[in-house]
Amino acid sequence: MSGALLAAVVAGVGGALAGRVADSLALVAPRRAGAGEGTVAVRVDWRARAVGTPWPELAGALCAAAVTLRFGWTAQLPAWLWFVAIGLLLTVVDLREQLLPNRVLLPGLLGGLALLTVAAGATGDWPDLGRAVLAGGAAFAVLLAMALISPSGLGMGDVKLAALLGLYLGWLGWPVVLAGFFLGFLLQAAVGLALLATRRVGRRTGLPFGPALLAGALVVAVLTEDWLLPLA
Repeated sequence: MSGALLAAVVAGVGGALAGRVADSLALVAPRRAGAGEGTVAVRVDWRARAVGTPWPELAGALCAAAVTLRFGWTAQLPAWLWFVAIGLLLTVVDLREQLLPNRVLLPGLLGGLALLTVAAGATGDWPDLGRAVLAGGAAFAVLLAMALISPSGLGMGDVKLAALLGLYLGWLGWPVVLAGFFLGFLLQAAVGLALLATRRVGRRTGLPFGPALLAGALVVAVLTEDWLLPLA
């Protein structure tokens, strides 16, 4: 349990840093042309409250503790802690700016691939790594097709994020890939319906999709098998 607590403390500090980095990214993030009143109202209302202190710190601490309990002190733990850090930063930026920047996505994907490669080398799980790469490519292709069919529903940032999520979920197995993306879409639908019901958004208001996809992937990854570290 001490390991999970240590990871939680580190992630709390990381959450604060992620908030600062997100602030700097937000300052240079290009505004979407033609953004309407609904988008601006959402940014200054529930989005602003969702990413203000202490929520990033708490979320980072809880997520890091969860992956530490789930994967234990194994070779793959650094890769999952990296996923938490990148996911937290992407969530903060997407909630604030409805943007998933390449400067976070691409290092996140390359870093995740490198750390999973190290894990595969340490444990001999090369088939898991191969499946992860295939799943990342498949997820990218599927969401790219969806974005081309319905450009207003998905952005290219969401498509690139799918590659990252497919990589990590594919490491755990094909059923985990399907479950993770299904839960992400389900969470997005639930949040959208709730915001519509409370009249915080309109029917044409654009909502960030990245946080729901990231949350779905992390929940499924953490709950798909027993935790390696005991709670007590």
